[in-house]
Amino acid sequence: MTNSSPNFDIAVIGAGMAGLTCARQLQQAGDRVVILEKSRGVGGRLATRRLHETLADHGTCYLTPKGQAFRALLERLIEAGVVQSWIETVHALSPDGTLSESPVTERYPRYVAPAGMTAIAKSLATDLDMRFSHLVQSLTLVDNAYWELAIQRTNPDQTKATETMTANAIVVAIPAPQAAVLLQTLPSDVLSETFLKQVQGVAFIPCLSVMAGYTPDRQQDWVSQYADVRSLTFVRDGNLSWLGLDSSKRSSSPQPVFVVQSTPAFAEQYLDAIDLQSAGYQLLKRSAEKLTPWLAKPDWLQVHRWRYAFAKTPLPTPYLAATTPAPLLCAGDWCGGSKVEHAFLSGLAVAEHLSH
Repeated sequence: MTNSSPNFDIAVIGAGMAGLTCARQLQQAGDRVVILEKSRGVGGRLATRRLHETLADHGTCYLTPKGQAFRALLERLIEAGVVQSWIETVHALSPDGTLSESPVTERYPRYVAPAGMTAIAKSLATDLDMRFSHLVQSLTLVDNAYWELAIQRTNPDQTKATETMTANAIVVAIPAPQAAVLLQTLPSDVLSETFLKQVQGVAFIPCLSVMAGYTPDRQQDWVSQYADVRSLTFVRDGNLSWLGLDSSKRSSSPQPVFVVQSTPAFAEQYLDAIDLQSAGYQLLKRSAEKLTPWLAKPDWLQVHRWRYAFAKTPLPTPYLAATTPAPLLCAGDWCGGSKVEHAFLSGLAVAEHLSH
């Protein structure tokens, strides 16, 4: 390997929607691209858990495309059998217990992946060079020409090994707080303090996501009480944000499965908790008080903590480009908005920037 020939043209850090979209565009343009992901799978908040012989989407609940580019992506995924329309009407529960449907003007398809929302990310990752369990620990600018990445790998036997990799350009497509930790490894004469402060200034809010399964007979109980309710927003509740009948996304689910998402205020109480089970039962108990008593007593439950669920203060631009000698850009759902569609648009914009 010589200084003029790094391992890759572009190294993308993070395998969420932004990173996958960016990498696909650049690879299609002929670049040598690698994606480095610290976890063992793709998707970020496009997350699905396999448990108790069924599935549960514990991250993004559904997708509602607004712009033409994202709509075109979903149409391709529909044609490929990855995505389908789920519901058009969503419900809201007011503090006084009034259940209301979305007005006619707000009825439009909400899209899901029957095989789990992760299937969307897996489809986008097809034929990309993916490196899982690769945690990028630091970046070094070499000869003002390219980047060296110091990587810690977690092997299947849980032993850790370190390696280095080089790339002409870096795309950091992870939550801003994680990006800030990585970028702090660069000296101020390489990365300006102004750029770092922009990244550090993006605040995120947390969320707890409860996945709960019930005996098959509870399906009819739910339908008899809430026949059309698949997606329910809790209005001005201190603990509950959203509840979904997740199993209704799948025709073959062996039992009713619900996903309940907390408010940021509730999740903040559990940012350092080791055991989240009690928090999960609290949220189900609150759901039961609001809806139907048996929700408090699931067959099983699991709880996932999203420390960086949504960008509270997203940047107004679709990406950040540093004024470094070798290209370094930040992308994600905290650039230009806070939804999966914004992450997609961020990835497209970064790819376009690097293609010029």
